[in-house]
Amino acid sequence: MTDGGDPIRELVQLLGRLPGVGEKSARRIAYHLLGGDAGYARALGESVATLADRVRRCSICGAYTSRARCVLCDDPRRSADVLCVVARPTDADAVERARVFQGRYHVLHALLDPLAGVGPQEFPLAPLLERIERDAVREVILATPPTVEGEATALYLAECLRARGLSVTRIASGVPHGGELEFTDPITLGRALEGRRAV
Repeated sequence: MTDGGDPIRELVQLLGRLPGVGEKSARRIAYHLLGGDAGYARALGESVATLADRVRRCSICGAYTSRARCVLCDDPRRSADVLCVVARPTDADAVERARVFQGRYHVLHALLDPLAGVGPQEFPLAPLLERIERDAVREVILATPPTVEGEATALYLAECLRARGLSVTRIASGVPHGGELEFTDPITLGRALEGRRAV
């Protein structure tokens, strides 16, 4: 809920809803925009306002892109038979920054979380299975976050995929337990990928 009578307060409230932005940071950003270049503030507002119209999910992997297919799915140098499964597009970005993975990604946009209403029935397993069959995938790397929900999702996927005769690996424990992939440094994430293990 915003206060339409006070534009500064309204902006602070909206900025404060962003992840990692508290009230103090939101207030600093608001005053920075007010005191800075008006053209920049307008360009920023326009970019945010049109973001949903300019960005979509890749028709292959589910990552965010401005095209029908993202650049990684269109890259012929990437191995189509090795698939890294992540929960969110930010996780794929994190793995990519490690610069050790040359396969392709599949973004779930979900984790098993019964408390949030995402059980096996609601989980988007079918698109992953269809892609594995279509692309003749031989190995699936499970790179879900090392949280309770991420571990539950990895175990569920490993069971479903092994039943289809696939090689299933899990990123190694170089990523801190309870941490998020998007905040993990590239060296740690690279070691975690190189040291992945069967589950």
